[in-house]
Amino acid sequence: MIQTWLDAYYSIQPDAAQIGQRVAFGTSGHRGSSVKSTFNEGHILAIAQAVADYRAQAGISGPLFLGQDTHALSRPAWESVLQVLVANGVDVRVSKDDLVTATPLVSRAILQFNASKPAAMADGIIITPSHNPPEDGGIKYNATDGGPADGDVTGWIESRANEYLQNACADVRRISLADARAQVSDYDFVGEYVRALASVVDLDAIRSSGLKLGADPMGGTGLPVWQALAQDKALNISLVNETLDPAFAFMPPDHDGRIRMDCSSTAAMANLLNIRDQFDLAFGNDPDADRHGIVDAAGLMNPNHYLCVCVDYLLTHRPQWSASLKIGKTLVTSSMMDRVVASHGRDLYEVPVGFKWFVKGLHDGSLAFGGEESAGASLLTLDGKAWSTDKDGILLCLLAAEIMAVTGLKPSEYYARLTAQHGTPVYRRIDAPATREQKAAFKGLTAAHITDDTLAGSAITAIHTTAPGNGAGIGGIKVCTADGWFAARPSGTEDIYKIYAESFKGDEHLQLLIDEAKALLGRIL
Repeated sequence: MIQTWLDAYYSIQPDAAQIGQRVAFGTSGHRGSSVKSTFNEGHILAIAQAVADYRAQAGISGPLFLGQDTHALSRPAWESVLQVLVANGVDVRVSKDDLVTATPLVSRAILQFNASKPAAMADGIIITPSHNPPEDGGIKYNATDGGPADGDVTGWIESRANEYLQNACADVRRISLADARAQVSDYDFVGEYVRALASVVDLDAIRSSGLKLGADPMGGTGLPVWQALAQDKALNISLVNETLDPAFAFMPPDHDGRIRMDCSSTAAMANLLNIRDQFDLAFGNDPDADRHGIVDAAGLMNPNHYLCVCVDYLLTHRPQWSASLKIGKTLVTSSMMDRVVASHGRDLYEVPVGFKWFVKGLHDGSLAFGGEESAGASLLTLDGKAWSTDKDGILLCLLAAEIMAVTGLKPSEYYARLTAQHGTPVYRRIDAPATREQKAAFKGLTAAHITDDTLAGSAITAIHTTAPGNGAGIGGIKVCTADGWFAARPSGTEDIYKIYAESFKGDEHLQLLIDEAKALLGRIL
């Protein structure tokens, strides 16, 4: 199985004339499968050369921090990138002791290097398809601000990479792996990250709490970080699984029967859920550790619920934070967040789907927190400075421990208090079939297309095709009432569109929202 994926990585030459086999950067870089001709050596060589070209034309001449996760295709892709970057004269920094490297550690390294405002700025690449199945591969570029590059940058890289792909990478500069390895510098990603954690989370509160904590890296890059943290006996952290297996054979199947390292899925988190009574609090991370899964006695927390707990807690336990700081959320994150933020008299910053929209605010310190519905978030340090401008699942796990240590409440109990104050929302995301023409039609939607005055029995209060926070197009539409909303956007890879819906009036009202959303969209698409 693994050998088949590796053989395909090297032997299959993608056909640039086929749209499905070209380089395509989504919200989290280029992803694909070697056996499907969507993640092969040709793609990675082309992308690496395109990144080198981009750096040259953008005047980026500092080091590039290169990380990799534990998927089977990540190591060969990492080697391909290394050969090309070094051939192009890039100063590449790789993990000390050849450890796998989590996404937030790369972001942190970029920010630390650039904080001194050097003449030559750093950037980074992470080889990861996140929580995708074992046979998949992925690569993403993080800019000098430490976060996922914006659409203009990834569009440039994608276009240039496809030019290289068209002539089978004949113009890509490359040296041998041995020569490339001889020219790179080691960087202590894990040590630098762990040593700085006390600047962003109250480790002393966790140490003095006596809480028994469990961590499941789920076979991913969080492993060396959790191992380093577990050496601090006062933190009382036990690792429940230290296995690294590129086939992820230890993983229980997800809801659809596929292996997927999704720490927001109760099916994928079954191993940890089965032993949750051994701990006061337990955590899981996906393979590149940019997502978090929080488990207490009540089970796995819904990511939307936990993000609201984080925001409420942070706004009352970070005295050095300025009152002008905003709270960021994607437009399909629970509107419980809106109510929590408003109760503290703070401003909400609502953006389209994708963590990249939080990067600027986290980098310049105008956003205290940025969170998205798919269990990804980051926040500022205790004194209001940038910590990471990419998602940090390890930090969000430790924050759960701080919250319990300081308040005495399990995260699920804390959320119950929020619902008593603000109401109890129910939330669902479903997929609906869509033709290419219907998917394309989403781009042309405006508020004028919605002629209804009500939705699920309530007056429509707002219609959005751009995000309220930054005015960026959302690639779809969101329709709101006082007690519920729905949002719809097309999939970038499948012939479906996604409907997100939330109600503060219960399951029946939620289903009515979804049914009326389908009917409404059916009339206008």
